[in-house]
Amino acid sequence: MILASQSPRRKELLGFITKDFKIIPAKGEEIIPENAAPEQAVKLLALQKAQEIFAEHMGEIIIAADTVVSLDGVILGKPHNKEHAANMLRMLSGNVHNVYTGVCVIFENGETELFCEGTRVEFYPLTEREIADYIATGDPMDKAGAYGIQEKGAANVKGIVGDFYNVMGLPVGRLARVLRGRI
Repeated sequence: MILASQSPRRKELLGFITKDFKIIPAKGEEIIPENAAPEQAVKLLALQKAQEIFAEHMGEIIIAADTVVSLDGVILGKPHNKEHAANMLRMLSGNVHNVYTGVCVIFENGETELFCEGTRVEFYPLTEREIADYIATGDPMDKAGAYGIQEKGAANVKGIVGDFYNVMGLPVGRLARVLRGRI
């Protein structure tokens, strides 16, 4: 089994299901069709990653995922710089947003399972000081929506409805059911 991701969080989460996998990150450019809904975008990105790795490793199970934060249907990706991160956090402050993770599993025979999991996340209102202090930790810089729920960003989260692990980047329960009997 191959996890087509370099995310340490996805590695940790897949480890909850099985320890028998290797990591080969996809290297292709991530292309989202213009005006794609967040739920569709993450599935397409996961499919692109999985197909890239499957082309080189046919006969193995490939798992790929992509996660985005969406506020009012607008995708918030990873911040480009600290000001971009601050702007994202201001947008999320005091609001409810959705985190979508698309997952693609390609089995040894080429059979493909593609799904999207969504989780609603509510943020506390954040002060400019809280935003600046959080950015100073460096945590927001490599995460969709400029926060990680599993790290210092947890202090900004008022509540969630849905799969906590989905917000971290891999919906463990649903993926385990897709893999049931296959691993």
